[in-house]
Amino acid sequence: MVFGRGRKAKQEQLTDPGDTREAVADASAGDSAGTAPVAPVRGATGPFDVSEIEDQDGYVDLGALLIAPAEGLQLRLEVEEATQRVVAVTMDLNGSSLQLQAFAAPRSEGLWDEIREQIGQSVGSQGGQVEEVQGGFGPELLAKLPASGADGSHGYRVARFIGVDGPRWFLRGVFGGEAAVDRDAAAGLEELFRQLVVVRGESPMPPRDLLQLRLPKDNAVPAPQSAPDLEQPERGPEITQIG
Repeated sequence: MVFGRGRKAKQEQLTDPGDTREAVADASAGDSAGTAPVAPVRGATGPFDVSEIEDQDGYVDLGALLIAPAEGLQLRLEVEEATQRVVAVTMDLNGSSLQLQAFAAPRSEGLWDEIREQIGQSVGSQGGQVEEVQGGFGPELLAKLPASGADGSHGYRVARFIGVDGPRWFLRGVFGGEAAVDRDAAAGLEELFRQLVVVRGESPMPPRDLLQLRLPKDNAVPAPQSAPDLEQPERGPEITQIG
């Protein structure tokens, strides 16, 4: 498994699968203590809450996310330029990517329904198109954004958004590359997404606040026998700011 490091300019950002942008504003209300928690709809297939696994051994520990290592998987940590805080992790596998961000969520309701609507509004304001479809994780969004090639040609880039509401957290994934348009190409990343474990923590947090990510301790990464050695973090591609 190989690590890379990119930069972000701001918290409310997405990686650039077609310069797709989404406004994710902080909510003013905090967690509602004493409210009945949301019943997870993830079933037994994941992603999982840390309370649902027996132990954390064998995972890459990135703080808010535990990732199961896999042969050929590369991880890119996206860093907020102003604070040097890790705000997202992207999994690269077989030429496709899946960017991950985990957020605090209310006890009483999920976030994905509202966030899908916001994504649609944002994409539409940029002259793009959004289609909602049903996938293996429930409702998904396919977003097409106008894009210009290096030769000046015009076309579209596609991003596929998935979201999962968990107990007091929300996990968002954004597929780029072939995985955004080809379900077969996405199969490997989808399986890794199902194996993710979210570590929400017990501290009160406003809904939509990003859960804290970090580099693995001592860059220690458990890996399959045939997986490549961990490399030192490198500067990754620039990340487009969300306005």
